[in-house]
Parts: sequence; structure tokens; C-alpha cells
Amino acid sequence: MTTVEDSRYTAVTSRDARFDGVFFFAVSTTGIYCRPSCPAVTPKRQNVTFYRTAAAAQGAGYRACRRCRPDAVPGSPEWNVRADLVGRAMRLIGDGVVDREGVAGLADRLGYSARQVQRQLTAELGAGPIALARAQRGHTARVLLQTTTLQAAEIAFAAGFKSIRQFNDTMRAIYAATPSELRSARPGRPSRAGQLAPEGGGRAGVSLRLAHRGPYAAGQVFDHLAARAVTGVEEVVGAPGGRVYRRTLRLPGGPAIAEVNERPGPASGWLECRLHLTDLRDLTTATQRVRQLFDLDADPCAVAERLAADPALAPLVAARPGLRAPGAADPQEAAVRVVLGGQDPLARGRALGARLVAAHGRPLAVPSGGLTHLFPTADDLAGASLDEVDEFDGFSEGDAFDGRRGALRALAAALADGTLGLDAGVDRDEAERRLLALPGIDAWHAGSIRMHALGDPDVLPADDAALAAGARRADAGATDREHWRPWRTYAVHHLWNAP
Repeated sequence: MTTVEDSRYTAVTSRDARFDGVFFFAVSTTGIYCRPSCPAVTPKRQNVTFYRTAAAAQGAGYRACRRCRPDAVPGSPEWNVRADLVGRAMRLIGDGVVDREGVAGLADRLGYSARQVQRQLTAELGAGPIALARAQRGHTARVLLQTTTLQAAEIAFAAGFKSIRQFNDTMRAIYAATPSELRSARPGRPSRAGQLAPEGGGRAGVSLRLAHRGPYAAGQVFDHLAARAVTGVEEVVGAPGGRVYRRTLRLPGGPAIAEVNERPGPASGWLECRLHLTDLRDLTTATQRVRQLFDLDADPCAVAERLAADPALAPLVAARPGLRAPGAADPQEAAVRVVLGGQDPLARGRALGARLVAAHGRPLAVPSGGLTHLFPTADDLAGASLDEVDEFDGFSEGDAFDGRRGALRALAAALADGTLGLDAGVDRDEAERRLLALPGIDAWHAGSIRMHALGDPDVLPADDAALAAGARRADAGATDREHWRPWRTYAVHHLWNAP
């Protein structure tokens, strides 16, 4: 433990931003907690205590630093890697499950008792699910206070608080400031955003800075999303370097639209995002899903260190620092698109996806630019004939397509009746087993769904044609790929992007 804490203190003294979100440090003489990269004067070692989460520091009586804003750090990459109870619980809490369903709902999704979930989270992280969700609500409230002109009472309930008193007490405990004081300290003028309607097509919305650690290869991420954008649900507008990715989101409170700018912030530590929400209570969930889509919680330095040790991958890693593995804003949608497009997601996948959206997607009340629909749900597809994509021009496959259509029906039925779950806290190994049990789903489909829909950073899809071609180009065919663990997904993306 002493060695670990000494290493953490070294990161603090060097203001190493790679560890922002991985741990926090609190200073007993000031009563505040900070991120490792805080620019303030480094405190003495004997006055510093380390915490795994902001909630644990808050529970110990510390307030957030107003200079480094530790609540705005990227999430820990550890939760994406880990498949145990704690990792799965953290992914679900980030998605807002505790606010929507309570601790009982969280425990039910994880398949454990509420007491067991509380015990394990508290033992490892120093905070239980309620405290972790409370810290998240506080961050959401601060964002709304500083980016909108909503009344404090509206913000309280939008952030998930049950009462105004609870809201005020929490903000004072976390930030040592009242909501009014936080609003007056905002870094600029707020947008004139109230109850937001995504179908309106206007510019009102909640403006966010989505933080990431290390370099971020925004160009490759936007290229990836642009090449696979499904008409009606997604669009990428603008010229390279200044593009904006826009897509519809299906959220618990209603449809939403997310816009993310390719151009990095002045400090290159975040992406600019604007969310148009039907219900502001969906802000936490929407933010987390956009973060997953753009892989903003990754640790590119750790990935590069492991993969660059392979001589075949080292030139690719050096050529594309900060390469990410884009995930999914909607896991069910991502799974359907994997089955629909097969190993040709660019041409066939986009075209068939557009037909599927036009036939079965829910139209927005008022289109916004090229965004016209929400992607169809599993319930929408489970009983559909899919005749509208049976004879796709240029890709008529006869029995081969009938097999894909059968796989798509089986997948939709399993998702609709609950036989298969693909939410943020699902057991990935169990999900893969259930996928392989479905007719028409093979190892490639299961691996690709695990990679894209579930955000697993350690997947090597079987029999992937693009991966094999990339390996030949990079002369990585004979490499011992077990050495790429736990970042094999990132190795796959480097090989897909091999020149």
C-alpha cells in the first residue's frame, strides 16, 4: 500500500493528467480534494490522503477543488476493462440506473443482493451505490447551473434530487457553495436553454466539455463514424478538422439529439458537445452514452505502452497516437447493425441500415437537419417481415441474405423477451454465450458485438477479413496476440487503419 500511495504522490507532484479520474487526493489542511493534475501548489505528503472515487472523498468530508474541478475528469478506464461485480456496477451507475431504478434495480441487473453490492463497492471504492450516484448528481447539477438559465428548483429535479433541501445540502457539501454561488462563478454566459425539445432543430441545448486523457485521434474517430453513419439516425457535417457528428438518442425521458465537434478544446483535453434533450433528467445518461461512443474514458498511454512493445505494431502506434475504439450510444442498435452489415459495414451495412430505419424507426416529430428517426428497437424488429431489405440493389444474396435475416430476427427476439441483455452492466462472457446460441450468429458476430456494443477493450474477432488484411500490411500475422491483452480491441483498430 505504501508503494502504491508513493507512486500516486509522484503522479501528483508531476501533475500527471494520465491519472485524472483513476484516483483523487485530498488535503487535510485545506479540506479539499483534487485531481492529480491540479495546478495548485503540491501539498506535503503527510497531509495527503488518496481515494479511488470522488464519492469516497466527499464521504470523508472533503469538498471539490474549485480550481481543478475534479468532478469533470474522464472516467477510470478500469471500469471498462473489469468484468467483475464492481466494474459492472460502475458502468451501470454511470448510465444513471441508480437514479432511475434505485439500489434494488441496480442489484437486480447485476444478479446480486443489494447488501452484497453495497458491501463490495464500499470495501473497494470507499463509497456505496447511493454515494456514487449522489456525486454524479452533484456534477450534473453543477453543469446545469453553469450552462443553462433554468431555475434552481428545475435543476434539482432534473439532476435527480428528490427535494430542494437535498439538492442544497449536497451542493454545499460537495462544493462548499450554494447553487446561486456556483451559478455566479460560471466561466461564461449560459445558454438560454430551458425544457429542451430535440425535434425543434434550434441551437438551444446543454453545452458540455467531454474530457479525455492523453492524446485523442479525433480525425480517425470521425472518419470511422462518418463511414458507417446510417441515414436518418446519424450524420457528419463539415470539412475534416471541423466536422460535427450528430445523431439521435433514445433515452428514458424521450428522444434526444447529440452533437459533438471534431475540433478539440483550446487545451486539447476535451471535445465540445451539445445535447438537445426532451427531459433534462436524461443528461447523465446521455453524457455517458456519448462518452462510450467516442471512447473518452480510455487510457491511450497505457494502450500505447503495451502495444508498442510488439515490433509489428510499434510503427502503427507511433503513427496514430491516441487512436480510440469507438463504442456504441445504443448497444442494441450496435448489435443489430453488426448482424445486418456483416463484414461489409460500410456499403451494405449503411444502406441496409437506412432501409431498416425508414421502415421501422420512430420518426422525430420535427426533423433536425438530416436526422429524421430513432433507430428501431428490438420490439420493432422482432415481429417484422424485413421484406423492405430483402432485395437490396447490388447486394442480392439469396440464401446468404435469408440467413442474415434469420439471425437478425433471432437477435431481435432474444433482446425483446429478455433472453439476451446488452446493457452497460451485463456479464460479457454470458452475453457472448447467449449470442452464440442464437441461429445464424457465429463467433465473428459475437466478438464484434462484444467489441462494439459492449465496449470490451480486449476483443479479437474471429475470422475477421479486415483484421487479417491489416495484419498482412503491418506484417503482424505471426505475432503472439496474447501479449496485446488487455487492449486487443485497440490493436484491431490499429491494424484496420494500417496504411
